[in-house]
Amino acid sequence: MATSQRRPTGHTPARSTRGGATPNRAAPADWLALDRQLCFALYAASLAMTKTYKPLLEPLGLTYPQYLVMLALWETDGITVSALGERLTLDSGTLTPLLKRLQAQGLVQRLRDTADERRVLLQLTAAGRALNARAVAVPQAVLAATNCGPDEIAPLVRQLTALRQRLQARLPVAVPRASG
Repeated sequence: MATSQRRPTGHTPARSTRGGATPNRAAPADWLALDRQLCFALYAASLAMTKTYKPLLEPLGLTYPQYLVMLALWETDGITVSALGERLTLDSGTLTPLLKRLQAQGLVQRLRDTADERRVLLQLTAAGRALNARAVAVPQAVLAATNCGPDEIAPLVRQLTALRQRLQARLPVAVPRASG
């Protein structure tokens, strides 16, 4: 005779909603548990990652957001401010002060496009290009800090990119109102 296993009260295994499967039927109170929130896991991981980068970027004279700008420019020098904003998912109100500080540091220059005066092009200066060689050690140090190999990081990056794209495709999301 087979013995049945009982699950703890209030525990329902998570089920995928892909392919028509039944969604998770956890009690509504469980839905609000902090440790079950994807947003909190991503937020906490992001904070830890930013703290990991801080001491690595200080010798380069960069903050984490400035480093992201420089990464994008090292990939594609001469892009427009709007293209950079799209690439980094930053609005102009956030991006403009970053670019002004990088320009004041002598790492980038902002130039009006001669073909269209409304467009601002970003170009690395010689100092900005030279900083690339010093920054090469940063990703290696971060990889070591994660205690993961490239074979573990690559699928995680792909999953997070896919998640971001799915979320962006559904924006804006309305939050249901509580009844009562």
